Amino acid sequence: MNLWFVENHSPNVQFSMRVIEHLYTGKSEFQKIDVFQTAEFGRVLTLDGYVMVTEKDEFIYHDMITHVPMATNPGIKKVLVIGAGDGGTIRELTKYDSIEHIDMVEIDEMVVDVCREFLPQTASKLDDPRVHLHFEDGLKFVRSRNDEYDLIIVDSTDPFGPGEGLFTREFYGNCYKALNDEGILVNQHESPFYEEDALGMQRAHKRIIGFFPVCEVYQLHIPTYPSGHWLFGFASKKYDPIKDLDADAWNQLGLQTKYYNTDIHVGSFALPNYVKEQLKDVE
Repeated sequence: MNLWFVENHSPNVQFSMRVIEHLYTGKSEFQKIDVFQTAEFGRVLTLDGYVMVTEKDEFIYHDMITHVPMATNPGIKKVLVIGAGDGGTIRELTKYDSIEHIDMVEIDEMVVDVCREFLPQTASKLDDPRVHLHFEDGLKFVRSRNDEYDLIIVDSTDPFGPGEGLFTREFYGNCYKALNDEGILVNQHESPFYEEDALGMQRAHKRIIGFFPVCEVYQLHIPTYPSGHWLFGFASKKYDPIKDLDADAWNQLGLQTKYYNTDIHVGSFALPNYVKEQLKDVE
């Protein structure tokens, strides 16, 4: 039997992976959840038919969403993570002994339960005593916070379905309020390549720059995401991700990473001209 998982990356482009076994399927209050064993990418988590994480390339995403802000401000102690049900971002954060408290807010508890069972590679640190799990709407959670966090990481799905509210002006404004005076916000910023993704990226960027004095975008390559060319947003009340990077201090920590290093940190903010033009159009 020759089974393939197929995802539409644009109206004219599809991405497919050969499936060895369909390990899990279920439907929560919010979305359809599936786990596949694939020939090339290992285990793959999909939500409503969209790839969220694969065992083979998850380290790229989780390294870059976590270590860029942590290397920019090594003094981060209290972190809010919104989304991140697979646990990969939490795994990377718990590598830092200096972090004292992590609030993780995930709207769909079933995603976490499924990842604990089928994706221990990413979910292995969810029981760290510094991690506090909240199964509720991240948009509502952040409204009640004020001057509380050093870092907020928005590890969200795409800007539709359960993740739609995490791309609004109201949400970014509440994140600004929830951060202290040195606070950093890092968000999943979509792709600049296909038209629909690029429009979502531009909308998010336009909304964020209305609040933060420092607002940058950095890039990474994730083979299983649409086009492979993906962006994160870096916004801060104080820290510049290049000027304030202390590469020597981060390297002395001796953390084991598969993608991130301090050279990649600097280089990831050097954007192609077509992306610069897209950002300039909304700035």
